[in-house]
Amino acid sequence: MPKTFSTHPVPCAAGIGLRSIHIAEMLSRRPAAGWLEVHAENYMGQSAAVDALEKLREIYPLSVHGVGLSLGSASGLDRAHLERLRLVCERFQPAIVSEHLAWSVADGAYLNDLLPLRYDEEALAIVARNVERLQDTLKRRVFIENLSAYLAFADSTMNEAEFLSELVRRTGCGLLLDVNNVYVSANNLDFDAATFIDSLPAEAIGEIHLAGHAVNEANGDVILIDDHGSRVPPAVWSLYAHAIRKIGSRPTLIEWDTDVPPLDVLLGEAMWADMLARRIAFDDDRVHTPKAAAPDSRFEAMELPRYDNGTGIRFPALAAIAAVGNACRERETDHRRRAGHVLH
Repeated sequence: MPKTFSTHPVPCAAGIGLRSIHIAEMLSRRPAAGWLEVHAENYMGQSAAVDALEKLREIYPLSVHGVGLSLGSASGLDRAHLERLRLVCERFQPAIVSEHLAWSVADGAYLNDLLPLRYDEEALAIVARNVERLQDTLKRRVFIENLSAYLAFADSTMNEAEFLSELVRRTGCGLLLDVNNVYVSANNLDFDAATFIDSLPAEAIGEIHLAGHAVNEANGDVILIDDHGSRVPPAVWSLYAHAIRKIGSRPTLIEWDTDVPPLDVLLGEAMWADMLARRIAFDDDRVHTPKAAAPDSRFEAMELPRYDNGTGIRFPALAAIAAVGNACRERETDHRRRAGHVLH
């Protein structure tokens, strides 16, 4: 029987990934942002950034995102790294803790990447064992993120969505749905992104990530690279709209790790995510479509943050509005048709 762990509530609004170049500005301006997410490995020692995070966590809800635990390692979790993660969580008391469905350690060597797993029963048993140890150590539910993929193992016996669903069933973990990763993987491996999202257990999804990606061409094929180096593109906004229409609003993070822009750009992307969620909630209310409950009522709703439209921030929303608007109109047309209305 999977264990149930308590977590601190987090607002069902959009947050941003905290980057070092923005820390001083966040402390001085205290801009409206739903919450902040940090990479755990950046805060495992003593530094000025750690001291600053102590102050910021008094202002903003906090999420800790691990990138180096290597949940897919057959040798198990590194005891020292796990203890450092436990101390980070104990010190900062984050609302959410998450990690990747990946491996990154081989024979004691740490690889600077998140590498994919073969999706079969053997790998599932390894990951489940590691997730159970992680949750037992932290005394909380941990949310596992889907990867961006560029290749697949020919001898996998299930797909990633099936693997994640079974992992949730066995361990009671949650899911972090990275919508950009789904879009990138679907393009690279030729599967349907919306079907992937629809097949996940909605009640387990406790956080969503959004980001940009790079488009490359190799031997006539278009390859998408999850580089977190640009604004969220319209196609990813549209897939995000599909996701929250399916499962309801969730805490949503804007990720930006390369070519990091001014803080106002990140805040603008977060504002658009909040606007889009409100738009879809309004549409759902109009057609009375039920939404999946947030996982075990762990997440609190809150008034979305206000933003100063006089700051001169520009929002690249027009293309995304058009994409989402078309999807909303198609959905309303389908609803009326099912209800027996005559369409002209």
